[in-house]
Amino acid sequence: MENFRLKVFRAVARELNFRRAAEGLYLTQPAVTQQIKALEDELGVALFDRASGRVELTEAGRVLLGYAERLRSTTEEAVQALAELSGQRAGELAVGASQTIGQYLLPSLLAGFERENPRVQVRSISGNTDEVLEALASHEVELALIEGPTKRRDVVTTPFMRDELVLVAPAGEAFGGLSMTLARLAESPLLLRELGSGSRRVVEQALEAAGLRLKDLQVKMTLDTTEGLLSAVEAGLGVAFVSRWGIRNQLALGTLQVVEVEGLRVERMFSVAHIAVPEPAGNAGAFQRFVLVQGNELRG
Repeated sequence: MENFRLKVFRAVARELNFRRAAEGLYLTQPAVTQQIKALEDELGVALFDRASGRVELTEAGRVLLGYAERLRSTTEEAVQALAELSGQRAGELAVGASQTIGQYLLPSLLAGFERENPRVQVRSISGNTDEVLEALASHEVELALIEGPTKRRDVVTTPFMRDELVLVAPAGEAFGGLSMTLARLAESPLLLRELGSGSRRVVEQALEAAGLRLKDLQVKMTLDTTEGLLSAVEAGLGVAFVSRWGIRNQLALGTLQVVEVEGLRVERMFSVAHIAVPEPAGNAGAFQRFVLVQGNELRG
């Protein structure tokens, strides 16, 4: 139902990059450029400034974006209202997920939600906790599934399941076998996620509670994905704290081992976040309720 040119315009305005917008729309870049030019010709104004080597919205583009977002919202409400007349849901849903959730949990959640709501089209993005919360605050997504605590006052979080982060090392005896003391951990080369990662914040808080400050540890490097951490550990570069959800394949293959650290337990809550006002409704509200119900069933 939505005007296609406005949909293309919103994608380019969101990405400020014609190539990435084309990829998200499953179009070629020339096709996106053609649609934007046709819209600019129709309206008689330039919507994007490309003169500086970067794509930026013009003043006219910023004005149109506000109307385009409201039209999208109104169209979405109409589609949902018509679908609900027949007891179904329809339309779009944009979800953000921090990396561990996005890689290991979100596919299962979306598959279950789609079985119950086959006419809802879901778009998802991933990043670290700070990145997906920023996407939520800027209305790029309607819900965010996050792994770590947040101090933001513009979002509301609701826990949906508990997760444990465990210390992993290369298989073998190089890092002390299946257990180590806090003192031995302090001497071991440690690999961490990047700043802004919910996983890193949880690990830092647990270590500090156990009496270990980050500056006293042998932090060897930081990496921006769980997969990067696991590959680095497999290569023998050090040890790392990762979610149990992320190591099932490596444990089965025997390339990694879990090392218990005496006197240390690292846990966190996976949470679903939404902007403070208003409460999620429509497809977003339905997906939030689904996640809260499914959290216990997905555990373990």
